[in-house]
Amino acid sequence: MDWLEADGFEVARQVLQRGIAAVYAIAFFSAVAQFRVLLGENGLLPVPRYLARASARGPTLFRWRYSDGLLLAVAWTGAVVALLLVAGLPQAGPPWLPMAAFLLLWGLYMSIVNVGQTFYGFGWETLLLEAGFLAAFLGSNDIAPPVTVLWLFMWLAFRLEFGAGMIKIRGDRVWRDLTALYYHHETQPMPNPVSWFFHHLPKPLHKVEVAGNHFAQLVVPFFLFFPQPVGSIAAAILIVTQLWLVLSGNFAWLNWLTIIIASAALGDRAIAAVLPGEPALTPDYGPTPLWFTVVVLAVTALMVVLSYWPARNLFAKRQLMNASFNRWHLANAYGAFGSITRERFEIVVEGTLDGDQWEEYQFKGKPGDPRRLPRQFAPYHLRLDWLMWFLALGAPGDSWFIPLLRRLLAADRRTLRMLSRDPFDGAAPLQVRARVFHYRYSTWSELRRTGQWWIRRPVGLLVAPTSRL
Repeated sequence: MDWLEADGFEVARQVLQRGIAAVYAIAFFSAVAQFRVLLGENGLLPVPRYLARASARGPTLFRWRYSDGLLLAVAWTGAVVALLLVAGLPQAGPPWLPMAAFLLLWGLYMSIVNVGQTFYGFGWETLLLEAGFLAAFLGSNDIAPPVTVLWLFMWLAFRLEFGAGMIKIRGDRVWRDLTALYYHHETQPMPNPVSWFFHHLPKPLHKVEVAGNHFAQLVVPFFLFFPQPVGSIAAAILIVTQLWLVLSGNFAWLNWLTIIIASAALGDRAIAAVLPGEPALTPDYGPTPLWFTVVVLAVTALMVVLSYWPARNLFAKRQLMNASFNRWHLANAYGAFGSITRERFEIVVEGTLDGDQWEEYQFKGKPGDPRRLPRQFAPYHLRLDWLMWFLALGAPGDSWFIPLLRRLLAADRRTLRMLSRDPFDGAAPLQVRARVFHYRYSTWSELRRTGQWWIRRPVGLLVAPTSRL
């Protein structure tokens, strides 16, 4: 079974195992901080009510019982195990130890995702689950990483990038005429501190960026499977492209996880060639246990079978974006931004103590105060802020947005901690309302004159003034 041992990919394994574990740690810490407010027993979309009216669409520990205490136990356990993997402790043991650790992360986080409803309806949730499952079979430090598992990671990177490229080419014409970035940096869900500057780059450069994106997503992924050093060059191009996206926006852990997954094609020799002194990066391995070989081959066969559905989807006339084809979130379809919005609208939530003077609540990540420079939060995921963006696009939100307004009327402390500014310092307002504003980036001259990063104008009323019952 020597053919199963991928000598020369130790750095790739370390990046995959430790990087994926780091993203799991962030995801579990996010659940600790946000889940109870959004989905807990007294949350905006309570899990007990969800489980009572419809069975969860997949395996979850909470199917039998949900409590906020159990949720915290699950999230903290996942965070601790993830940090142990980041430190490399399970990998220093026999192969079954990191396998058990990653399968535990996969199972615990799947339990959360499968009851997370719309707050967990993002493509990077299933991406993290699939990556965590595959990472379980990379082995420990004493044995060579299995080549078939590295191929599965390359196949995952291919589906992620090529699927996104196909969604764009088939979708909005602005991707085909290379004008998508005339709008994207201004209308993306959550701009970061430099998005304003990216938006004001020359338009010819924006077209070059889009053309480069098409090359990276529609051409480069095929070369991941080529012999070294071609595979490493392809991975490096994908990594650089994703770092450009990291620099220009807040997309939770999507870009970082894509970078980690693409690292599966980085060979040790290619990495050593660009490091000072050309160090030896591949250690001497011991023999791979027979039982581990059997498990890896069985998992590889399973993933090959499950890959039929996402492979067919890549070339389907109606390509699905961010879709799971099984209850276990394995071998999924991915893609993002098949269409680009041309204008930005924001929901601004206001309250009043006297019915006359209205004050604005500020969210942590989404645009609000025109004078506030957008913050950097990725790879952390602000779930409420992201849903506020979808709400402004017209997505249905009564199920969670009206309860949010009720929490603000009650000055609920946990809910207020989800925001960056409570204008009433913990006091309960008399009324709240939600207004719709049109936002656009200021020009250089407007920024110098007004100090505003955004120029906004009122458009209408989403929710009329509402009082406590």
